[in-house]
Amino acid sequence: MRIGFWGLGSMGLGMARSLVGAGHSVAGHDPSGVELDGGETIAPGDLDAAVICVLNAAQTESVLDGLLGALPEGAVVIACATVPPDFARAQAARCEAAGLHYLDAPISGGAAKAATGQLSIMASGAPAAFETAAPVLDALAETVFRLGDAAGGGSAMKAVNQMLAGTHIAAMAEAMVFGMTQGVTPETFMDVIPQCAGTSWMLENRGPHIRDADYAPRSAVDIWPKDLGIVAAIAEGAGIEMPLTQAALARFREASEAGWGGEDDAAVARVYAAQAGIDLP
Repeated sequence: MRIGFWGLGSMGLGMARSLVGAGHSVAGHDPSGVELDGGETIAPGDLDAAVICVLNAAQTESVLDGLLGALPEGAVVIACATVPPDFARAQAARCEAAGLHYLDAPISGGAAKAATGQLSIMASGAPAAFETAAPVLDALAETVFRLGDAAGGGSAMKAVNQMLAGTHIAAMAEAMVFGMTQGVTPETFMDVIPQCAGTSWMLENRGPHIRDADYAPRSAVDIWPKDLGIVAAIAEGAGIEMPLTQAALARFREASEAGWGGEDDAAVARVYAAQAGIDLP
């Protein structure tokens, strides 16, 4: 397929490379100037698919504004950012009015799985959108969850996932710092807890970053005020209180305000460490 890929960040670059590796013709686009190895120059009017893997709803809409009227009829837009379900439905309606397919397709798995084509994709959209997007999804994902025939279902499920993921990261950081106040080192924490019932995927993935003082951003702190903010807004509209999510959101906001927004999201542990008056590794 001839694919345009917008957003060559920590996730997007690996995804675009996976598409190239699968034999597709891919044109990469990123305002930072990052270039895609093996990328090609393809006009929007010649594309079969446009993958939008940017930070948020505003950036997704900005890219789509430039594509509407330029993509050929029957092309598919695959939108991967974490956005509110209502936003996904609105963009799907815009695409349908322009004769395009729209797949609401947020992603999960991190940069490592993006680079190996092993993501999980939570997708919803019309059957024709899935059919057109199938070669792209095959190259990007180990698992594609089909979550309905209309946009919004994928984004709703991603909100559920982010609610859990964000609170798990914050809980891991809180637990590790609590342990340190009781003489449990990060090394011992990571030796023991992954073998016990209190573990989680996020604990096992992010805990070593704190232990090793490695805050290179695989997923940055600033992702979470956005994503958990989306969850909180949806919850408010649904009339449900979510104190655990709100507590995690507050901690990530504190970490961002302290200047750690661009660091790995495990840096939220610094908020707890500062409160406890202890030094992390």
